[in-house]
Amino acid sequence: MNSSSKFADFRKSAGDSVIELVSTPTKITGVHYVQGVIIFHDVFDNKHNIGGAQIRVEGVYIWPFRQLRMVANSGKEGELSQEEDYILSNPYHLLGVFSSQVFQDSPRDKIWRRKYSPIYEMEKHCNIEIAAQISRISSSQNDGDHDRYHIEGLMESPTVDDDGDCFSPILLNATSVNIEVYYNKAVNYTLMVTFVSFLQVLLLIRQMEHSNTQSGAAKVSILTIGLQAIMDAYLCLLHLTAGILVESLFNAFATAAFFKFVVFSIFEMRYLLAIWKASRPMNNGEGWETMRRELSVLYSRFYGILLGGILIMYEFHNFLRPILLLLYSFWIPQIITNVIRDSRKPLHPHYILGMTVTRLAIPLYIFGCPHNFMRIEPDKSWCICLGVFIGLQASILLLQHYLGSRWFIPRQILPEKYSYYRRFDPETNHTTDCVICMTAIDVTQRSRDCMVTPCDHFFHSGCLQRWMDIKMECPTCRRSLPTA
Repeated sequence: MNSSSKFADFRKSAGDSVIELVSTPTKITGVHYVQGVIIFHDVFDNKHNIGGAQIRVEGVYIWPFRQLRMVANSGKEGELSQEEDYILSNPYHLLGVFSSQVFQDSPRDKIWRRKYSPIYEMEKHCNIEIAAQISRISSSQNDGDHDRYHIEGLMESPTVDDDGDCFSPILLNATSVNIEVYYNKAVNYTLMVTFVSFLQVLLLIRQMEHSNTQSGAAKVSILTIGLQAIMDAYLCLLHLTAGILVESLFNAFATAAFFKFVVFSIFEMRYLLAIWKASRPMNNGEGWETMRRELSVLYSRFYGILLGGILIMYEFHNFLRPILLLLYSFWIPQIITNVIRDSRKPLHPHYILGMTVTRLAIPLYIFGCPHNFMRIEPDKSWCICLGVFIGLQASILLLQHYLGSRWFIPRQILPEKYSYYRRFDPETNHTTDCVICMTAIDVTQRSRDCMVTPCDHFFHSGCLQRWMDIKMECPTCRRSLPTA
């Protein structure tokens, strides 16, 4: 740990830092005047509720020898109110620093929160000196970036009154950031999100056409579509917030946010409403007020869950990956619904495969791409777990589509199911008409050619199956029909 008798708050022995320097050539050949700031993250005790601090520095850079010498520039006490704030608040200070230091030249007083700063007192009582060596990174280690540099040096702080060191020497080790490359990476990311959103719109249209009847929409789980709508709403808000913070990339992030808004508000909310109407029991005696009240309850629950999820993610931001796994279990409600209702082909296979792949694009980029613009360390094991988890869900859904919704349930524990090909009374063996196609049915032929409803009405097998894809009621007496 960093021992300090004068400033006991400055205790962290290791951490992250951001160094922002601007050099200006001087009249002396090979000598540049340098000024800027060094930002330290999480250098104080948690009892102060302080996330990080910055120190203003100035000095010279002698480029023939790649030597950098700097000292702290505290200035006058009265200038503190005119300069940027020193303290960066938790827990999301990294986003502000990233957008300020990498992407934009806007005043940092939009990000720094004014507060009493131990660093300011340290600057008045300590001589902070920095000696560093700058070297150019070879092209093979640049990861596509050009003209990247590495700085390594020592930061010391002997006190003015010879009362001991303010804090132990700190080793600085940093790598330069190519702003243009980060611009391109961020723009490419927003293009990917826009393209993925466009594909999701096409998949939603395909699925809505697949279940455009009341019977087809009633087979779809409202929780499955609702979870995906909540995910798209979060992504819309996240990209819009990033565009506001990163002013120079507002257009790119706003475009991605707009497409996510279209997916969420126009298509998924419309589909949610169609599923709700289809699964809602009919009651001819109810009026518009009752329907409006139930509809308001649906919207209230949806937006309540949306806002509650934001609070939960803010409170448990350290457990972001388990929360993402929970969000990416959106196929599970549909699997359970298929088993309970014995639904036949509620989702189109293209929708299942397409949504599974497109939903993986953003998390795999963030946590799997080694050169993502957010500089998040890749976690291949977590990405594999996420891919296997959602891939397993999609595989079960596809097998339910082709083999039956209860293919993995042992027959011994399955409830009794009504058979539309049941035996009928031989005394009724006479020719009757199918009220669907208005042609005769010969009940003396093979039983697979005709189906019998629980209310003892006869229909052609193909006619009744196509009818039940639209309505689950008897065409003759309008009684409810069980699943086939």
